[in-house]
Order: sequence, then C-alpha cells, then structure tokens
Amino acid sequence: MPFDLRTHLLAGQVIPALPLALSRHRRWDEARQRAVIRYYVEAGAGGLAVGVHSTQFAIREPRHGLYEPVLALATAAARDWLGATGPRPFVFIAGLCGRTPQACREAQLAARHGYHAGLLSLGAWAGDD
Repeated sequence: MPFDLRTHLLAGQVIPALPLALSRHRRWDEARQRAVIRYYVEAGAGGLAVGVHSTQFAIREPRHGLYEPVLALATAAARDWLGATGPRPFVFIAGLCGRTPQACREAQLAARHGYHAGLLSLGAWAGDD
C-alpha cells in the first residue's frame, strides 16, 4: 500500500519533536538517540519531527556539525525499528531555518534522507519589514 501523507496526517497523528540525546559531557550520544527514537516508534508515534525544537537550532552550527548526522540517524533508526516491528505509515518532518539559501539547502538535504515535509522557522526574518 503506498504511503499517502495527507491521509496519514488527517487521521490525527502524534508526531513528537525529537529531543537531542546528549551524554553527561554534553556530547551527542548516538546510542541514546537511537533509544529515544525506538521509544517513540514503540509508543505508536505517527512520525518524528527532527531539528525543529528551539534547542536544536545549534546543531546547524559548523562547530557542532550535527544537522545532517541527526537527520540521517533519525530516519535510519526509525526505519530499522519499523522493519523489525512491522511496517506502518510513519512521517518524517525536518526542521528548516535560515534565509532562503540555507532553508533550501536544508530542504534538499532532508529530502535526500527521506523526509516527507519540512517545518520552516521564520526566525531569520525577524525584524524585517
């Protein structure tokens, strides 16, 4: 059965914003990130929103370099677990931000990793008239 995003969303889904899993040393912890993703899949979430929470804007900074790794891990881990528990509709929504060039780059990157939609933050335009 093909995935129909509109039907899936209109059915009323819980799509949590994926928190960033950090170690006690405040470093990204991939194992814990996978565990959080597994929790949401097991709990019956209808999808994941990744890189959307205000605490995750920093993952885009070059000094962290985590935007693509977090997006990639989220889709891979969720699909792995969905494959193990039986396939079902599941939506991936990527957080997008910045001015047009950055937002377009992020949208293209998200599409390459299998994201269905983007949630655009307009914070970069704050103060513009």
